[in-house]
Amino acid sequence: MTHDVQQSIPVELGSERVGKLLIQYALPAIVGMVAASLYNMVDSIFIGHGVGAMAITGFAITFPFMNIAAAFGSIVGVGASTLISVRLGQKDYKTAQRVLGNVLILNASIGTVFTVVSLVFLDPVLYFFGASEQTIGFARDYMVIILLGNIVTHTYFGLNAVLRSAGHPRKAMMLTINTVVLNTILDPIFIFGLDMGIQGAAIATVLAQIVSLIWQVNMLRNKNEMIHFHRDAFRLKSRIIRDILSIGLSPFLMNVASCAIVILINNGLKRYGGDLAIGAYGIMNRLAMMFVFIIMGLNQGMQPIAGYNYGARLFPRLQEVLRLTIIIATVISTIAFLIGEFMPELVARAFTSDEELIRLSVYGLRVSFSIFPLIGAQIVIANFFQSIGMAGKAIFLSLIRQVIVLIPCLLILPAYFEADGVWYSMPISDLAACFVSTIMIITQLRKFKSEKT
Repeated sequence: MTHDVQQSIPVELGSERVGKLLIQYALPAIVGMVAASLYNMVDSIFIGHGVGAMAITGFAITFPFMNIAAAFGSIVGVGASTLISVRLGQKDYKTAQRVLGNVLILNASIGTVFTVVSLVFLDPVLYFFGASEQTIGFARDYMVIILLGNIVTHTYFGLNAVLRSAGHPRKAMMLTINTVVLNTILDPIFIFGLDMGIQGAAIATVLAQIVSLIWQVNMLRNKNEMIHFHRDAFRLKSRIIRDILSIGLSPFLMNVASCAIVILINNGLKRYGGDLAIGAYGIMNRLAMMFVFIIMGLNQGMQPIAGYNYGARLFPRLQEVLRLTIIIATVISTIAFLIGEFMPELVARAFTSDEELIRLSVYGLRVSFSIFPLIGAQIVIANFFQSIGMAGKAIFLSLIRQVIVLIPCLLILPAYFEADGVWYSMPISDLAACFVSTIMIITQLRKFKSEKT
């Protein structure tokens, strides 16, 4: 290992003040994730006002597909970024370097298989996700184009995760901002200017990601960087693949569970509230995901700091970054609660002018955001376990809310309370997940304390 390469390692992760590091790494990630959350929000707004209220429902039908695609992307991207951070903390630079090539090959392979299988069974899957004769056309038109660009999407998000863990959070942020800005510019051109409707929104999304992917590849060709493309990096290593997949299994299962949840919600709302109720859920989900993405950006800033200091066995610094991250996340989730409870109509009107859809959205927002102040800490704790490679605990916390509690609620409550049962299932499961997460993190912190002494 040469002196020049050593200088490129982000060693400040183990020595710089934790609060300063969290700001340094999290702020770009938060900005990037806010920009990323604007993807579907911008699409929803343009689709709602440019195509119509029913098109919003058609767009909402595609959310489970998005969750599945994100699941396969995250199992590689999140697993690789965590592995790189931990290996850098352990000064295992050779393995950290080889992770990059494996990420590229895995993303391309998984993305190709997912696209082919999804296109073959597209219509039956969309009906299963809650589509009707009135909404299937909108959902199909959007998803065909998105699926054709799926390899680009997987690779783009995977390489962005690598850039963050390799000590370049600002570059990752700029890439995400570039993608969203370009998408926002292209949306009205394709939707209104070229009169392509919901297909135009999908084309704008894929084109924006292609431009950013080209930018990423160019960055990672720089041989002066510790993590860069070179011939040896493209040799698949079974141990690296196993580590990536095991660490990334938690977010993968979380996204798969999210897919199952959205399917149950869509079908429950379709049965008891009609197509527009699904559109209302789509609007609520866009706002909720914006704040969840902000917290995820905060977690992305925490991840390399936690991973490095856990690898270096610096437990006081590990606990400090967890404490600060939970505090900030709670502030963010409380702001979301205030908006959902006191400004729901303003939110709904940003997406549509249809009065019935607005009425349904206002109700859904108020119910779903009722205990949102507790959500921030729960998300941070689950991601903390993931960041330090404790895959089993991260998986359990990912599933406790979306499978163990929420799915039974969605299966049982609507039978007695109809659409209300669907809406109230969400805060009930959130409350249970927060309780379990608190117990698990207190237990883990006590273990760290005993290891330190």
